[in-house]
Amino acid sequence: MSISPEPIIYGVIFIAVLAIIEGIYLLFFGSSVRANRKVNRRLEMLDKTGGNREEVLEVLRKEMQQHMTAQKVPLYSLLADKAQKAAIAFTPQQLLLLMVGLSMVVFLALTIATESSAPLRAVLSVGIGVGAIYFWVNKKAKKRMSMIEEQLPDAVELMVRSLRVGHPFSSAIQIVSREVADPLGSEFGVIADENAYGRDLGEALKDMAERIGLQDLRFLAVAVTIQQQSGGNLAEILAGLAGVIRARFRLFRRVKAITAEAQWSGMFLSGFPVAALIAINLMDPNYYDEVMDHPFFIPACFAVAAFLGLNLFVMRKLVDIKV
Repeated sequence: MSISPEPIIYGVIFIAVLAIIEGIYLLFFGSSVRANRKVNRRLEMLDKTGGNREEVLEVLRKEMQQHMTAQKVPLYSLLADKAQKAAIAFTPQQLLLLMVGLSMVVFLALTIATESSAPLRAVLSVGIGVGAIYFWVNKKAKKRMSMIEEQLPDAVELMVRSLRVGHPFSSAIQIVSREVADPLGSEFGVIADENAYGRDLGEALKDMAERIGLQDLRFLAVAVTIQQQSGGNLAEILAGLAGVIRARFRLFRRVKAITAEAQWSGMFLSGFPVAALIAINLMDPNYYDEVMDHPFFIPACFAVAAFLGLNLFVMRKLVDIKV
């Protein structure tokens, strides 16, 4: 019995491409990544530039806006929002070049390791090159958003304590930018620097909330804007907001735990037919030879793939509970 190694080769190449992406990222930006694990990146940059806030602000704002300005690029529009939330240091041009380069590497690897036709190798190369970049960026975005959600209640409570001891709100923002670690520390540091150069705090907070896309940050921006227009005890408002954010965070984690079984069930139901297909081809590569020439074989494959994708979409929507 002959075993076809091609499905295994495809998987190994995809994993290798992910490792190459991470390796390239660490090669170019490894020092800043290691620094971010220990300190606030903005403070590190200020220390290196001798306290030049204007220069650091310009660099950070450029990094924060570079991906959204490239949304009109057809291929990159699928990636821009995720790259923005992940704060990927690669520029859009570098990411696009990385996609092209990885696709060429994958095509070469498939040519050497498999006997598939050239059109199939080309389609697989583009799919693996682009898909690996998207998978990697999406993973980074989820990790960063999770960290921001976890840091935000502590940051708001730190503002409350600062306000209650008599500091103005602008000073409370500066304290958060110094005391809170990244990624939230640098985000608030940009707001503090923008305010120092004349930008309204409510407007800066709203811009950050829209850029990150986090509902709790929108609540914070709205609370500050309303207090600026109508007055009131901002410390009490933010204390209530911190309690609401913590309660939402706990509820979200609880909902996530309850729906985990349904999520994994959906993934299993969609992944099992693919795994079974790969297993059958490994154990008996000639299993489908008698039906591959049937006119309904290819349409049936597309129909099965469509139903599997629809199953994933429906199961995800069923467990996508807004908190």
